[in-house]
Amino acid sequence: MSNSLAKLSEVGVSIWLDDLSRDRISSGSIKELIDSSYVVGVTTNPSIFAVSIAKSDSYLPQIKELAASGASTNEIVTKLTTDDVRAAADLFLATYEKSKGVDGRVSIEVDPDLAYDSAGTISRGLELAKIVNRENLMVKVPATKEGLLAIEELTAQGVSINVTLIFSKSRYLGVADAYQSGLEKRVASNQDISKIHSVASLFVSRVDLEIDSRLAPDSPLRSHAAIANAVHTYQAFDQLIQSERWKKLESKGANYQRVLWASTGVKDKALDSTRYVVGLATSHVVNTMPEGTLDEVRAHGQVAGDTVRPAYESSEKILGELISAGIDIEEVAGKLEDEGVIKFEQAWAQLLATIDAAKK
Repeated sequence: MSNSLAKLSEVGVSIWLDDLSRDRISSGSIKELIDSSYVVGVTTNPSIFAVSIAKSDSYLPQIKELAASGASTNEIVTKLTTDDVRAAADLFLATYEKSKGVDGRVSIEVDPDLAYDSAGTISRGLELAKIVNRENLMVKVPATKEGLLAIEELTAQGVSINVTLIFSKSRYLGVADAYQSGLEKRVASNQDISKIHSVASLFVSRVDLEIDSRLAPDSPLRSHAAIANAVHTYQAFDQLIQSERWKKLESKGANYQRVLWASTGVKDKALDSTRYVVGLATSHVVNTMPEGTLDEVRAHGQVAGDTVRPAYESSEKILGELISAGIDIEEVAGKLEDEGVIKFEQAWAQLLATIDAAKK
């Protein structure tokens, strides 16, 4: 058992795996991670499924069978991905029950081409929740402006949401407002809110990658923006859960919308590979990691308690210095959001092409 992973869990970080495939499920890989590495959830996205299905022969028989029955390419993708997510959800059922619904979660994303379509996202989110039919499912919805409306409505309809592609504190606050508004709608109609959970996924490493490209090679701010931005966002969460609005919802059974650290694999190989894990350790958060990052943390992660709350002041200072250096965080966040949607659309197209080729 990894001492580093144990310490991370003790601080209050829920470790989720940012990967899923049929081979992982059938080989026992996921069960092994649950048993030995404190993994208590799984996230997926179109890129993950595109790679998983392209690299494995285990999907071919089902693809051929579905194609022979007349299923469209999109219908085949839905069947393959929801089957995998349902199987993974069953593996995490004990974790879900033990944590009273906080963990044991498996996420599936709405189709990326719906990122700017509120009504389409709502319809697809409800459809995916119905198809998977597992209490521990989270439906992933991007934090575009159109996505915020969908988050509110899906929450109001009782769906647990993993909000993805958040890059700034201001967009996080919009996401938090949407979650609370959805809960308030349920309360107003005398519906239970105690089983609804949500996470707000802030992307980390991409922020450093983008901002470092704009800084001078010798700037002392290089590789400090991402963690400062994340800490700043968590501070907003910390303040939110003390607010009168939240306390009122909490009295009705509401659960925290935890901050989830996404994109925590280090892109700059000059940096410590565990930087975005040990540097963002605190309570009521999720860190979803690719297995390579998980392995690095297990091998040499130096977990030293809460590293977020003590960094509130220093992070504020770094963000101020970035502004002085001409970095517009909101502009950066908007660019990264647009790029994130495009990347997932490209992965989706690749996935559809893989299925088309396999059908022949």
